[in-house]
Amino acid sequence: MKSRHYDIKAFTGFMPITLLCLAVLYAPLIIVSIYSFNASESIAVWEGFSFRWYLDVFSGPESAKFKVAARNSFLIAIIAATTATAIAVFAATAMVRSGGFRLRKWSFGLISLPLMVPEIVTAVATLIFFNSIGFERGILTILVAHIAFCIPFAYLPIAARMQGIESSYEQAAMDLYATRRQAFTRILLPLMAPAIISGFLLAFIISLDDFIITNFVKGAGVETLPTAIFGAVKQGIKPNIMAISTMLLAFSVVMVTLSYFVSKKGEKS
Repeated sequence: MKSRHYDIKAFTGFMPITLLCLAVLYAPLIIVSIYSFNASESIAVWEGFSFRWYLDVFSGPESAKFKVAARNSFLIAIIAATTATAIAVFAATAMVRSGGFRLRKWSFGLISLPLMVPEIVTAVATLIFFNSIGFERGILTILVAHIAFCIPFAYLPIAARMQGIESSYEQAAMDLYATRRQAFTRILLPLMAPAIISGFLLAFIISLDDFIITNFVKGAGVETLPTAIFGAVKQGIKPNIMAISTMLLAFSVVMVTLSYFVSKKGEKS
């Protein structure tokens, strides 16, 4: 008996519900982006199109604070994404290419755990861990926390790509007297390059945008861009905050889109 095919788009109310969800998700982002170009100092009154607040971000009275926060964010994101991606490559190799082993399912669950546990729980647990071992909070604690949190985001596209690569490539290389290491570095890694890049970009943007974990484990006087924005918002929403938020949003969209296309290119190759 053939299974019946259901087209979810044919259900009554599908389109209105879809449009409502899209509006709830994206309308606030669109409004923030539009008002970041407002010439007025008020966030509620439109007085004309202007790049005034974007210039204020780079040369205004608060520009030094945001520049330091942005530098910290990018530095942490680059190191965390690089380290997490390297760990993810080795983890995927062990999980996919090493055959079945006793704790394989448990290992996969452990890698995927940060995706399933609420971020606030991860943040509190990480804070308690650092306090229990007497680790002084600062940029290093943020970096360690981000590496741990970003590993599954880098692992998933890498493991998915590796599962799609036949092991016969490596076996053929070893039949031609290549060592296991040479088969890995010269055959498997080049085939996995798009997935590795995609995993790095995802880990990078997750680290760059993270607020909850960073806010818990950062030390006094250490700020990243999300925590600096949060601190500024507590004193009142200003148009320059909208400009920073719009730039961060645009950068995130570009990075995620780039990751998607790199991953798709890898699937076709």
